[in-house]
Amino acid sequence: MFEPARRIPVIIDTDPGVDDVIGILLALASPELEVLAITVTFGNTNLDYCLKNVLHLYQALERHFSEIPDDRSRFPNFAQSRKTILALGAKGPTSGCIHTAQYFHGRDGLGDIDTRHPGLQAPVADEGHQHPQLEISSRSAIDVSLDLIRSEPDKSITYIALGPLTDLSRMLKKDPTLVRERLGRVVCMGGALDVPGNSTPVAEFNFFADPHAVCDVLTPATPDQGFPHERFILVPLDVTTPHEIPFPLYKAEVDPEFENTSFPSTPMNKPPLSHFTSAFLERTREVMLAFGKDAMELHDPVAVWFAIDNPPGMESTGQSPVLQQGWRTVRRQFQVERWVSFHLIRGIALISPFIMGNRTGEFTRGMLVVDRRDDVEAYSLGDNRSMKYAPGQLHGPFGSAVVPAPVLGDEGVGNGQKSDIGVFTLVETPGPQACLDLLLRRIWGISRQV
Repeated sequence: MFEPARRIPVIIDTDPGVDDVIGILLALASPELEVLAITVTFGNTNLDYCLKNVLHLYQALERHFSEIPDDRSRFPNFAQSRKTILALGAKGPTSGCIHTAQYFHGRDGLGDIDTRHPGLQAPVADEGHQHPQLEISSRSAIDVSLDLIRSEPDKSITYIALGPLTDLSRMLKKDPTLVRERLGRVVCMGGALDVPGNSTPVAEFNFFADPHAVCDVLTPATPDQGFPHERFILVPLDVTTPHEIPFPLYKAEVDPEFENTSFPSTPMNKPPLSHFTSAFLERTREVMLAFGKDAMELHDPVAVWFAIDNPPGMESTGQSPVLQQGWRTVRRQFQVERWVSFHLIRGIALISPFIMGNRTGEFTRGMLVVDRRDDVEAYSLGDNRSMKYAPGQLHGPFGSAVVPAPVLGDEGVGNGQKSDIGVFTLVETPGPQACLDLLLRRIWGISRQV
């Protein structure tokens, strides 16, 4: 693990669902980071529940340390000398209707623990509430983030985007010079390039939730309006999907009583933190089993892991950022699908003011559209996702049949020359096993002998 000369200041912009909370726990348990702020945005659930879920997490840790004081040292960012700021961000997308992922994360974002496990409820934090570990701000997440970017050393902050990019888009519109010139790096979990989506057949949820914000940040009308690509790292489903925590392993290593919502977790005979994670993972297990997998994919924790290992300020050399061993990016070119713009009336395609106003794609909202016309290797996007990860079908850096698929305009593809445009996209990590071991060790204090 790379040890920076100083802790990496981070802003975590999140819509706390189940894997977001695991990612936040990893950040709080990582001495390489200093968590300046946790800003919550709509996404997996509504903004009120997102705020509550951060408070639930902190309360679970407080209860855990009350029972097991020695574990406090494992979470150096839980009670920092400079309190982590908690601020509210966007209630909805840049344009169009709100879409949430309650089908997966539950109504409250954490598998409905608010009704199934009322004992885990944290007190509601109003504007005057004094939290022991958090500075609960009455200012917007945008203003909090801009002030931190302004006050910290130039290009020192990593902005970890675990939810829709709405807040970052609004920051760019409010003070584009500050964000473009002083924010060190954006690490964004989002998008699906060469694999099917997880929210629709073609779109990952964060980009589906606000595709206009993605366009504002990555593919604006003119390059000087978005965020500089050389300091943006995209962490798409392509690379995150193979990283997972198998539930049988979780049961064996973390909570021997873990099952599902029919056999809910109880606080007896287990650490409070394990009770908390088991309480929201019970429903996740049922949802994932319906998808044919007894494991949870670790999309957001992979983005946090990247930020831990790779601080900003290490300037790009040539075509790729300077990253620690085991990490690799390539530049990818794409456009973001935002809207379906026509109706057929008497055989004539007419632009619809209603659709123009809402800009919501009927089938392709949030899709990353890649030019594949010069690619003979990319598999059909109609292929079943679970079959691509089935035993005997896997190859590639993670045992994936689809990572990465070379396409026209990408690095080293087409004309044989490396492209100097496009978004740096993560295609390799030190591996799913390394990610799993890191989570077990840092969050639950479990070191396995493999």
